[in-house]
Amino acid sequence: MDLGFNKNEDVNKQLVYEFNTKLKKIYLGGGEQAAAKQKEKGKMLARERIAYLLDEDKPWLEVGAFTADGMYAEHGGCPSGGVVCGIGYVGGRQCVVVANDATVKDGAWFPITAKKNLRAQEIAMENRLPIIYLVDSAGVYLPLQDEIFPDKEHFGRIFRNNAIMSSMGIIQIAAIMGSCVAGGAYLPIMSDEAMIVDGTGSVFLAGSYLVKSAIGEDVDNETLGGATTQCEISGVTDYKHPNDKACLDSIRNIMNKVGDYNKAGFDRIKPSTPKLNEKDIYGILPDTRDNAYDMYEIIKRLLDDSEFEEYKAGYGQSIICGLGRVDGWAVGIVANQRKVIKSKKGEMQFGGVIYSDSADKATRFIMNCNQKKIPLVFLQDVTGFMVGSRAEHGGIIKDGAKMVNAVANSVVPKFTIIIGNSYGAGNYAMCGKAYDPRLIYAWPSAKIAVMGGAQAAKVLVQMQAAGLKAKGEEVDDVKEAELLKQTTDRYNAQTTPYYAAARLWVDGIIDPLETRKVISMGIEAANHAPIEKAFNVGIIQT
Repeated sequence: MDLGFNKNEDVNKQLVYEFNTKLKKIYLGGGEQAAAKQKEKGKMLARERIAYLLDEDKPWLEVGAFTADGMYAEHGGCPSGGVVCGIGYVGGRQCVVVANDATVKDGAWFPITAKKNLRAQEIAMENRLPIIYLVDSAGVYLPLQDEIFPDKEHFGRIFRNNAIMSSMGIIQIAAIMGSCVAGGAYLPIMSDEAMIVDGTGSVFLAGSYLVKSAIGEDVDNETLGGATTQCEISGVTDYKHPNDKACLDSIRNIMNKVGDYNKAGFDRIKPSTPKLNEKDIYGILPDTRDNAYDMYEIIKRLLDDSEFEEYKAGYGQSIICGLGRVDGWAVGIVANQRKVIKSKKGEMQFGGVIYSDSADKATRFIMNCNQKKIPLVFLQDVTGFMVGSRAEHGGIIKDGAKMVNAVANSVVPKFTIIIGNSYGAGNYAMCGKAYDPRLIYAWPSAKIAVMGGAQAAKVLVQMQAAGLKAKGEEVDDVKEAELLKQTTDRYNAQTTPYYAAARLWVDGIIDPLETRKVISMGIEAANHAPIEKAFNVGIIQT
């Protein structure tokens, strides 16, 4: 091991440590005081409910843990978007679980809460996974109602998805374990089965105060929509349970009797671990995003037995393509090479840049994987497409468009891991969020933006300086340096993986050592959804 490896290792392990520290804070939800209030009511906390529900011997993949990180400060924050969700196993069956966190504003829905719930439903629909809702919410957060209520991707879309999933035959089970009020009442009742906890669970369109205001009736919430009312009088809910654990046990009893599913048929053999040490990734990945490294060394530490069947190895070398296995599942790898490469024509190619020949190779490989029904894994560390007269004369736009077309029209499931840079159109070509990856996760080392911070800051400062000069203000070297620092700091803050995860541009941030788990669980989920559409790229210029 050289000094560079040790320095990289120290930096990347520190990034993982900071990530885990932030995660522990997020796991506290609304804080100890809010948690104590829930406990006084005899309720389990959201994460306790999920832990009790899930199979102990199986993995859990959380989606959106960093949702709303650094957002809504003027409203006291909204840790994890006030809802916990992910993919786990209940009664031996893989499923999506969504649980309102009542320690965060009594589980009220912020705009980002709706976005996160919609993402959970999207995962269930794309993969035809059963979805379990653990409901405990005060409804829409009224101070922000205009940002959550009426639009296409707002609150009402949740119930539309309930109906669509029902028509698709996707199992939906809801447990009312606390408040469930107003429009939110439709979510559990539009599920296939609804259960309620006696004494703490309640479901109604309007609570006692609103009823009094609207029609003058004096009635308490328990009489309006408690467990006895909704199970024995209205018949709205199907099961009544004395406490949280009994309710969760009931869900497990239902799930372990569910029949098998039609499979997509992705190939899997007995899993094996990489021959090369996965922990070496910390030392291979550079301490800054500007430094080069060999992506082959990362790939070999992610694949079973470190075996990689490379496609067109000597052509288009700034993108690496090839076949391998992750936890036994066959995968097609599309990865950006970060080394500076000398092409067969004797030309030097910058690492992380997509050239015409690389785009052409990747397009062909993606088409092959679709033909062979092999899931695709994109490992992003891309600064964008090559620019300049030579690239333009060579048709870089046309070749880039071919690659984007193939990614967009792929019918096999796609999984994206953002390792380092994810800049500009390179984000799109390497299957960024806009191109429907089944799952997209970032390492703590990721950077996501339209371009690198240094370049962007210089452009923005030039624009600011020109504007100030137009107003007659002097911009000397000191003023320009001050503008550059302010702009660079602001821009860099917006490129972090935490900024992206807070807004659900990625499904989460992971320790690099969790990458194999994400891919494996993702393909297992995708295997629930047979491919029903033929691969067709439409019209592509040749």
